[in-house]
Amino acid sequence: MAVSQHELYKLSATQAAGLIRTNQLSAQDYAKALLDRVRERDPQVRAWAYLDENAILRQARKLDALPPEKRGPLHGIAVGIKDIFLTRDMPTKYYSRLHAQDGNAAADSACVSVLRAAGAIIFGKTATTEFASMTEGSPCANPHNSRHTPGGSSSGSAAAVADFQVPLSIGTQTGGSVVRPASFNGVYGFKPTWGTVSTEGTSIVSVSADTPGFYARSVDDLEFLAHLFRLDSLLTEPLHPLSIIGARIAFVKTHIWPEAQSGTRAAWNLAHRLLAETGAKVEHVELPERFGNCPEWREIVIAEEARAAYLPKYLQDRTKLHADIVALVESTNVPSRKKLLEAHDGIARLRREWDLIASQYDIIITPSAIDEAPEGLESTGTAACFLPAALL
Repeated sequence: MAVSQHELYKLSATQAAGLIRTNQLSAQDYAKALLDRVRERDPQVRAWAYLDENAILRQARKLDALPPEKRGPLHGIAVGIKDIFLTRDMPTKYYSRLHAQDGNAAADSACVSVLRAAGAIIFGKTATTEFASMTEGSPCANPHNSRHTPGGSSSGSAAAVADFQVPLSIGTQTGGSVVRPASFNGVYGFKPTWGTVSTEGTSIVSVSADTPGFYARSVDDLEFLAHLFRLDSLLTEPLHPLSIIGARIAFVKTHIWPEAQSGTRAAWNLAHRLLAETGAKVEHVELPERFGNCPEWREIVIAEEARAAYLPKYLQDRTKLHADIVALVESTNVPSRKKLLEAHDGIARLRREWDLIASQYDIIITPSAIDEAPEGLESTGTAACFLPAALL
């Protein structure tokens, strides 16, 4: 495919990898095109917490010097890394004053190790909220309208991909921190099943919910990453293209539907109509009333796990932590052991029930956000849509 030098930044990861593999594009030229895009757009989007142009070009030169037989599947492809993943050649600061002076880590996090081993250019660290747990926004803005939030906490990861600054990025999700920014920025977001991607070397809020996830501008690119992280090894049978005609599709509003605003309701109705007109077997599914307990159970479980995660940071220097983190650690309103066990057991029962419901359909559609990206950078929006799904 013929692509002008000025439009290299528009390539998907799959397209760029193909050109590099066939010697039609060098890693250095590709990196330079992306850096030109960053320089042009960074004043408006501010997607990067850390970016070193010279380090990027050094990586690209080193990759170009490799013989073909030593090149990995992501050879020369730039990937943005949420600034809560440890990196051996970049500082990790978690958007927290507590870590403002931190240097490089001794080793890469597991996700970064996988990407680096595959030949990716670790392009930089993307903006996040404090420890990926606050809804108070970072300086990052929505690339489609800089007066609006990009969502969070994986703010910069989604914004950088949406703005063609990198083709791929990684983020994390506790409640809705992968899927909501994907919705707000208009890119593909993929949160794999909990436990299938290692969280080693990543800041953890909840051991029961936190999951690394991926951003891309095409489904092919997400499939590329899924294969790289061996997610297809979990399949019991080969994947085949799914025809929409005759596909069983469930629309599940969940308990948050009363909060849904005009943008979400309009998109919901349009999707339902288009899929039905295309020949899909569309069905509205009402979850049993007991699923309404999920938000309360989720709050109990994740709050207790977050309290444990934040305690060492609190003891290190509470004056450098967000007030909400301090309040959580200091709170005396702690659920009893009985309440905590009831929450864990209740969630476990719902998981089994949810699996039975889901097994009846090819696709399940739920809201990704209660509306379009709200105006203002003070808040990244509500994660209400994905609080139950984070534990199911």
